[in-house]
Amino acid sequence: MTTVPPARTPRRHRARLLVPAALAVLACTATTATASDSSPKTTAATITTVQSHHEGARRPKAMLDDWLRLWNGDYERAPGIISPAFRVHAALLDGGDGSSIRGADGLVAWITQTRAAFPGLRFTEQVAPLIDGHHASVRWTATGTYAGGFPGAKAEPGTVVTFTGTDTLRMRDGRFVEYWVNTDTLQLLTQLKAL
Repeated sequence: MTTVPPARTPRRHRARLLVPAALAVLACTATTATASDSSPKTTAATITTVQSHHEGARRPKAMLDDWLRLWNGDYERAPGIISPAFRVHAALLDGGDGSSIRGADGLVAWITQTRAAFPGLRFTEQVAPLIDGHHASVRWTATGTYAGGFPGAKAEPGTVVTFTGTDTLRMRDGRFVEYWVNTDTLQLLTQLKAL
């Protein structure tokens, strides 16, 4: 006699990969729980769980919105979303690895330096963020005007540059604590005529 294993419900931490997907999975789980046990206690608990997951899913998205605003020059947002333990993992143009950039002040100094090289630099979301547990990732496009002074660059000051990248962030207690960035440096250096 062959037995068929019972259907497994999706694991909630995997379902949170995309906020809309998480809501659909949680709603499906709530319907299944209600159908199998119609007691008011279970139904109320399930609805509370769905609501709390929905509210929790909104917070990382709001944090990512503030993250892009911070990179667009709204430095007042930094203390609210950046942990004092914040650290960066990046291949910097000066050859550094980002380990010297710490906390909100270090991040703001780095952003200020970047924006000085490209006045009017504007970051926009290119792909909707992915959120999975304590990690979030956003694909962006940046456009700005080159101010001049980049070593080896032959582009004229005033040249408009556009480049892309992906930020991956780790969150803890409502703040970002760790940051990995992948920027299309080749695209930027080509526009600066620095190759």
